[in-house]
Amino acid sequence: MCVCVCGYGNFVDNIRLYVRGGSGGMGLPRLGGLGGNGGDIWVVAKKGITLKQIKDKHPNKRFTAGVGSNSSIHALRGAKGEDSQVFAPVGISVTTDNGRILGELNCEGDNLLVAKGGHGGSLHSGFLPSKGQTRQIRLDLKLIADLGLVGFPNAGKSSLLTALSHAKPRIASYPFTTLRPEIGKVMYDDHKQVSVADLPGLIEGAHVNKGMGHKFLKHVERTNQLMFVVDICGFQLASNTPFRSAFETVLLLNKELELYNEELLGKPAILVINKMDLPEAQGRLRELETHLENQEESSHLFHEDVIPKSLMRFTHVVPVSATTGLGLPLLKSLIRQSLEEQNIIETDGQRSERLLKLRREIPTSSIPIKPSKTLAS
Repeated sequence: MCVCVCGYGNFVDNIRLYVRGGSGGMGLPRLGGLGGNGGDIWVVAKKGITLKQIKDKHPNKRFTAGVGSNSSIHALRGAKGEDSQVFAPVGISVTTDNGRILGELNCEGDNLLVAKGGHGGSLHSGFLPSKGQTRQIRLDLKLIADLGLVGFPNAGKSSLLTALSHAKPRIASYPFTTLRPEIGKVMYDDHKQVSVADLPGLIEGAHVNKGMGHKFLKHVERTNQLMFVVDICGFQLASNTPFRSAFETVLLLNKELELYNEELLGKPAILVINKMDLPEAQGRLRELETHLENQEESSHLFHEDVIPKSLMRFTHVVPVSATTGLGLPLLKSLIRQSLEEQNIIETDGQRSERLLKLRREIPTSSIPIKPSKTLAS
């Protein structure tokens, strides 16, 4: 099993664009000529495109479609203005500035009209054209990685990402070293790749937008699976905040996700116990394992502010040391196994949904009915 180095230092997961449909062309009153409609703006999903490429190629982030042609004696019906296409990554959601969802682009070739061109001049408008639609839109990547690292600051997420993938996130011995997602890729011997995102450090109260707050939690929504990373020795954000044991940390991470969006608890999750190279680690691990085996009973030992309504069930619990490499080969293997199991479940589910939909579409009258055999009297 080998690892590849991937440079994602300037990762961009959302971008704001100004789009304007083309104005219509002038009509020709004396001959009743119709001006051409203005061109439209479309967002089109295309593989290999990144939001960073859009940002670099179009630094002003403005897209304008062509103006419709005026009506003339040579062409009473003016030609439509040229459409403008914004090529974007597959797997994005498109929203307005106020958060209204315009649509999602989930497959290559999917397209979405985001700014309509104005009408050409006609009899109804006194042969005067109208302007094209103008708006600000946002493109947001829905899925940024296969796996998202979730943990409080200084849990060792950045060190773990470095050890797993040789990505080079900023690492220091103080909180909040990760201010934007860092993406690394684990490459296996058969060239299979798994993307892992180190997300900005979570703090208590993130669900009400404290710290990185909603920005962090939005990133969590856009990973296939979660990997909780917990310091075996516990965590304390500052001298004036309470110290949390490893088990309390698990409960708090669970609760922050739950308070933001309960559906996040439905994601498959691996629990990684980091810093197992520290002197007291083995004793603390035995204590943590006891709590994890009896989560419901153990959770009542702590203040109710810490306890989530629903306890997350982890597919695997893996003790590791990002510093010494202890447990990392096993962790890499389990990451792949968990993702492949999820893929099988989702594929089977999609197949069942398609069959169910097909059955609903077949009219009852078209299903042949075998004649029943009558008994001889």
